[in-house]
Amino acid sequence: MIQWWQILLLTIYSGWCIFDDLGPGTGTSFPVFAGLISGIIMGDMGTGLLIGGSMQLMVLGIGTPGGASRIDAQSGAIIGTAFSVALGMRPEQALTTIAVPVAALLVYTDILGRMTNTIFVHRIDHEIEKENYKGIERWFLAGVVSWTLSRMIPVFFALTFGGGLVQSLVEVLNGDLKWLGDGLTVAGAVLPAVGFAILLRFLPAKKHAAYLVLGFTITIILSTLFKTIQALGGSIEGYAGPVLNGLPMMGIALIGGALAYIDFKRNSEVPTAVANQNNQDSEGEIEDDEY
Repeated sequence: MIQWWQILLLTIYSGWCIFDDLGPGTGTSFPVFAGLISGIIMGDMGTGLLIGGSMQLMVLGIGTPGGASRIDAQSGAIIGTAFSVALGMRPEQALTTIAVPVAALLVYTDILGRMTNTIFVHRIDHEIEKENYKGIERWFLAGVVSWTLSRMIPVFFALTFGGGLVQSLVEVLNGDLKWLGDGLTVAGAVLPAVGFAILLRFLPAKKHAAYLVLGFTITIILSTLFKTIQALGGSIEGYAGPVLNGLPMMGIALIGGALAYIDFKRNSEVPTAVANQNNQDSEGEIEDDEY
C-alpha cells in the first residue's frame, strides 16, 4: 500500500500544481510532470511517465476561456500513478478507471475553490476603501489557501482511504470482469489520440496540411530505416539496440525543430520587410513644400 510519507509528499505536490498553474508558471504543474514526480515518489518513474504523458496528450486541445473549469489532469495523474504502482495495476487500466474519473470529479472541487475565493476578493475591496496596501497584499495571497486546499484535500482522502476500494476494483477487473478490464486497457491506450483529435480540430491543419503529410512520411521512413538496421544481425541489435531505438524519435524531433525554426524566421522577416518598405516610402515621399 501507499506509505504515509508518500501520501504527504503527493498531497503537498497536488497543492503546488494548482499554485504553479495560476502563479509562477514553472511548468512543473503539467500532467506529464505530475506523472513523472508521482512516479519518482512511488518508485516507478516509467509508470508515472506513461500515465502523466497520456493525461497530457488527452488535454492538449482543451482550453479554459474566461473562468471556465476543466478536468484536473494533474491530480488525476497523481492518484492514478500512486494506485497503479501501489496495487500493481496496468497503467492503461489505471488511466481509464482512476485517473480520468478523478480528473473529472475534481471539477467540482475547482468550482468550490473558486467560490470560496470570493471571500478574499470582498476583503480586498474592503481594504481598498481604507487604502490599506498591506491588507490588500495579505488577502490577495490568502487566495492561495482556497485554491490549494481544493486539490490537497481530495487527493489526501483518496490516497488515504481509497486503497481498499481501488484494490477491490482491481480484483474484479482482473477476475470475473476481465473482459471489461481488457477493454478499459485498450481504451486507455486510445485516449491520447482523443487529445490529438481535439487539438487538430482547433489548429489550422488545413492551412499547414503539407507539414502533417511531411511529418507522417518522415516518421515512417526513419522508423522503417532503423528497424531494418537493427534486423541486419543479432550482433548489431545486441550491441547498438538501445541506442538505435531512440534514433527515430530523435531524428523526427530534430527535423521538426528545423522546420519550426525556418517557419519562425520566415514569419519574423515579413513584418521587418514591410516596415523597411514603409520607411523607404515615407523617406522618398515628396511633401508640398518641397516642390
